[in-house]
Amino acid sequence: MSPNGLNDAKSTSASPASSKTGLFILAITYWLYFGQLGVLVPYLGIFLDGRGFSSAEIGELFAVITLARILGPGLWAGVADKTGNAIGVMRLGCLLTVLTFSSVFYFTSFWGLTLAFGLMMMFWTAVLPQLEVITMNTVAKTNATYGQVRLWGSVGFICLTVGVGKALDIFSTDTPVHASIGVLALLFISTLFIHAPKEAAPETSTAGSIWKYAKQKPFAIFIFASACLQISFGAYYGFFALYMRDLDYSGQQTGIFIALGVLAEVGIFLIARRLISQFGVWNLLFVSIALTGLRWYVMAAFADTFMVIVLSQLIHALSFGLTHAVSVHFIHQFLPKAYQSRGQAVYISIAFGLGGAFGNYMAGQQWQQGTNAYETFVTAAVFAAIGALSLLLCSRKEMEGAKAA
Repeated sequence: MSPNGLNDAKSTSASPASSKTGLFILAITYWLYFGQLGVLVPYLGIFLDGRGFSSAEIGELFAVITLARILGPGLWAGVADKTGNAIGVMRLGCLLTVLTFSSVFYFTSFWGLTLAFGLMMMFWTAVLPQLEVITMNTVAKTNATYGQVRLWGSVGFICLTVGVGKALDIFSTDTPVHASIGVLALLFISTLFIHAPKEAAPETSTAGSIWKYAKQKPFAIFIFASACLQISFGAYYGFFALYMRDLDYSGQQTGIFIALGVLAEVGIFLIARRLISQFGVWNLLFVSIALTGLRWYVMAAFADTFMVIVLSQLIHALSFGLTHAVSVHFIHQFLPKAYQSRGQAVYISIAFGLGGAFGNYMAGQQWQQGTNAYETFVTAAVFAAIGALSLLLCSRKEMEGAKAA
């Protein structure tokens, strides 16, 4: 099996029915994976606030558990590469995620919950890099596109965000963790039905470290811009729901706002490949990250206006949806096949892990129970602007040229 934990097996034929079934299972897995994020990411702050934590403590807890995303992806990708069993690694990660997350119901202290969420996140990072590579290689053998499969993750996010938002108007602030445990259990079950293609002969030219590719200019600038983008998301991920509550929006309205942003993602995923083909990676990243900066500024200055929230949430289609689709495409095209899983791991570790942790911590220190909401979102806008401007250090030709040397 190739080092990315998945083989091409181009000589292995699959019937249309089995291909459709495989894509259907992948779609369900994305639905549950991102549905879980739709439960926890927007409402973890609500849960922690209900447990009596301050905004600084919430930011610190977010930062600590996000640090698991730095080491986790590379560790699990390495295990998948060495064992040649990416699906087994993904299943193990899902199972351990369920088991460790269950401890949330028994801890009440800051460090107890930090340990529970940190362990959960460490095992959680085993899932997405493998799933992304599996999906990219699976759709390569069909008429489907990555976006058509990935959009179901957005649908899951929407359904569960709206549902849990409404439930918070009825039940306690512990609702998100109760919903999460059920979704995580179903996610593990869904991975049991994913089957790897028949093994092919391993590639021979795979010696060397991923870092010889990661340090090349186009990839390094891509990672820096992605990290700046994720730093800017710290305020949104940590405090958007609390911000909306402070502005007297209901839990259901907050859920609808979040779902609206993700709904916009669905449309983007459907046309992402066409956009990439027409406009290219560099142009789409620059425009998307720049508009994200604008999004955070209007959130800082005009969030008390309903339509401003609606418009800013529509930009989420670019802030997350398009940037993610473009990023997966860039990594898949830029790196040799043997390094794609590890490339996804580097992307998640540095951008979402290190960048996300720093953004969460910084936002928590600034927030001050909502009194510095304006300053926090302006800071987010500045980091997004830095990310967009950093792309000017790399030309479109460099970023969209040949594979890494």
